[in-house]
Amino acid sequence: MTDGTIDVGAIAGAETVAGVRYTEAERALMADNLQAQVDMAIRRRRVPLPHDLPPALRFDPRPPGFAMPAAAPFRPLAVDSGPLPDRDEDIAFAPVGRLAGWIASRALTSERLTSLYLDRIARIGPRLECVALATPELAMRQAKDADVALAAGRHLGPLHGIPYGAKDLLDTAGIATEWGAEPYRGRVPDADAAVVRRLAEAGAVLACKTTLGALAYGDIWSGGVTRNPWNPREGSGGSSAGSGSATAAGLVGFAIGTETLGSIVSPSMRCGTTGLRPTFGRVARTGAMPLCPSLDKVGPMCRSVADTALVLAAIGGADPGDPSSIAAPFGYDAAEPVAGLRLGWFPADFAAEGVDDLDRAALDHARALGLELVELARPDLPYDALMAVLYAEAAASFERLTLDGDDDSLAWQDAGAWPNSFRKARFLSAVDLVGADRLRSLVMRDTDALFGRVDAMIGPCFAGPMLTITNFTGHPCLALRAGFRRSPTRRRLSLAEGRLDQGEDGTGALFRVPHAVSLYGRLFDEGTVLRIGAALEARFDVASERPPSAA
Repeated sequence: MTDGTIDVGAIAGAETVAGVRYTEAERALMADNLQAQVDMAIRRRRVPLPHDLPPALRFDPRPPGFAMPAAAPFRPLAVDSGPLPDRDEDIAFAPVGRLAGWIASRALTSERLTSLYLDRIARIGPRLECVALATPELAMRQAKDADVALAAGRHLGPLHGIPYGAKDLLDTAGIATEWGAEPYRGRVPDADAAVVRRLAEAGAVLACKTTLGALAYGDIWSGGVTRNPWNPREGSGGSSAGSGSATAAGLVGFAIGTETLGSIVSPSMRCGTTGLRPTFGRVARTGAMPLCPSLDKVGPMCRSVADTALVLAAIGGADPGDPSSIAAPFGYDAAEPVAGLRLGWFPADFAAEGVDDLDRAALDHARALGLELVELARPDLPYDALMAVLYAEAAASFERLTLDGDDDSLAWQDAGAWPNSFRKARFLSAVDLVGADRLRSLVMRDTDALFGRVDAMIGPCFAGPMLTITNFTGHPCLALRAGFRRSPTRRRLSLAEGRLDQGEDGTGALFRVPHAVSLYGRLFDEGTVLRIGAALEARFDVASERPPSAA
C-alpha cells in the first residue's frame, strides 16, 4: 500500500494472512477496486450501533422437523429439611431445597439467612476475590419483604427468601454492572435483566454481583483474580468465576452464570459446583452483556443437581427483549427412575489425554444405575474451525474497544486474552466465516442424528470436542462433581492456540481439588439430564464436601 492506496504488493502480503494465493493478473484486477470495499467497511464503522443491537440473522438450535418435547409436570425432589442446624456454616452450605423448607416452615427467616450470607461475603469474599459488589441494602429490603409476604400467607415458591449472586454482566437497576472490565467501571443500568427480574418475582434475594473474567472470559477482572476455594493459589476458571467460587464457598444459596464456550462448565469443574448450561434460547438474555449472540446462554450454578432444577424453573422463558429466546416447556420429575435410559458415550473421548480415572469410573456408576451405555462415534470434522464464529461475534460486539484503542486498558494482555483475539479477528475472512457457519449446520445435523439414538450423553468436561460441539449446536450440559483428585496449581484458560485450553497441567504442590463430569441432553430436554445427574450425584456421594477456604 502506498499513499493510502492498495497495490498488488499489499494484496500479495494479505494473501498470507488469508491463507489464499492469487496470480499477478488476479491481483492487478483487484487493485483497481479493492479500496472501494475497504471504504465501504470504514463507512459502516462510523455508524453508532447500540451494544445490545442483535444481528439480523438469528441462531435457532432447532433442526428442520424438530418437535418440541411435550409439556410435562414439574415435580422437583421432595426434601425433608430436618431441624435447623445450630451452626451458621451448616446453614450456609445447605442446598436450596433444605433452605426453602426451613423458610417455608418459619424455622428460618430470610432476614437471618441473608444476614448470614452477607457476613460470609464480607469475610470470605475478599480472600477469594469473587464478589464484584455486595448489595446489602437491597438484599435486606428484599429479605424483609419475603418474610412479610410469608407471614401474610403468600409463598412464592422454593426460591422465596433465598439469597443469590448474579454474574456482573446481568443488569441490575441502579446498581453498578461493570462487566469485569476497566472501560465499563461506573456503568449503572436503568433496568433489571430478565433473569434478575424473574428471580425477584420468585422471591429470591440479590445478595451480591459476582465477578467475571473481563468481558466474559477467564477469571482476571478489573479488581483482581477470582480464586478457587479449594486452592486459592489458582484461578477459579471462568468466565462465571465469581459465581462458581462464591457458591462453592457458601457465600450464597446459588448463583447465576453465563456460558459462551465453557464459562459455566469451567468454574464448575475447578470449584466443584453443579453448573447447568440450558438449551440455547431457553433462558432470555435481555439485559445481559452481549458477547456472542448465537452462543450466549444463561444458567444456574448450585451445590446440588436438584437446586439447578429449581432455579431453571424460575428463570426460564422467552422475553421480547431477546429475539433468540424460545418459549419451551420444562418438564422434570425427580422421582422418575433412570434405569433403562440410553446414555451415549464416545470411547475416543475417554481415551484422550487428560482424562482422569474419575471420568472412567462415572461410566461404571452409570451402569450400576441401570443405564444402557451406548457407544457412539462422531464424524471426523474440524470442530475447532467453528471458533471463527465465536471470534467474529465477540470482536464485533466490542469493535469500538479495538478501533478506539481502549482494549489496552484491560488487565489481561497476552496472546490468549480478549484484546489479542479481537485484533486477530479483524483478519478473519467473511467467506471463511460463512463457511464456518455452514459447517455449524452440518454439525447440528450430525449431533441431532446421534441424539436420535440416545436419551443423553456423558463425557469428560474438557477432553474431546463435546464442549465445543454442544455450545455451537445449543444442546444443554450439566457439569457435576464426580470426586476429588490431587492436582498442582493449574494455569489459566486461554484461547491462544485457537481453542479453549483449560490449563489443566500445572506446577508445584498438590492440592485436593474437585473433578467433574459432563452430561449432555437433547434440545429442551434438561429434565432427563437432571434425572440422570441426580442419580449419579447420589452414587458419587461427594457433593456435600466443603472447601478449606470457606471457613
